[in-house]
Amino acid sequence: MLTVQDNELITRTGPGTPAGDLFRQYWLPVLLSSELPEPDCPPVRLRILAEDLVGFRATSGAIALLASNCPHRGASLFFGRNEEEGLRCVYHGWKFDVSGACVDMPNEPAESNFKHKIHHTAYPCQEAGGVVWTYMGPAQLSPELPQFEWTLVPPDQRVVSKCLQESNWV
Repeated sequence: MLTVQDNELITRTGPGTPAGDLFRQYWLPVLLSSELPEPDCPPVRLRILAEDLVGFRATSGAIALLASNCPHRGASLFFGRNEEEGLRCVYHGWKFDVSGACVDMPNEPAESNFKHKIHHTAYPCQEAGGVVWTYMGPAQLSPELPQFEWTLVPPDQRVVSKCLQESNWV
């Protein structure tokens, strides 16, 4: 039987925890590509490794995961508008691109450079095999996306599905 401390050590996966830091060293499947079917489609909420995130597909087709709440006033970016290469917060209109950079602040004067000082938590994403993968660890340690055989099968010859099972990773 595990002690309470040992159980906490191996089951908690939030940022800064031993298990969380371990899992963040790998590419993780987070969404089906079909959940973000087209550019500028509505954002999707998800929770992975004890973090609430919002996924969206930008106008260019790039996929991004941002922390769920706007850094300005904490409004949920899930309710934001996905438009012109970014996700715009409905509260004050701050707009974030796929890298988490603030690219527009309509409540600031045009000559203001404040938007260049704001950066929101964002995780890089790639698509393979009809699945959206993200890397949540340090950028300098990012491995290559795994080339599983099933991800290399042509789209018309595979079926991808997902199942939600609420449990800890152990």
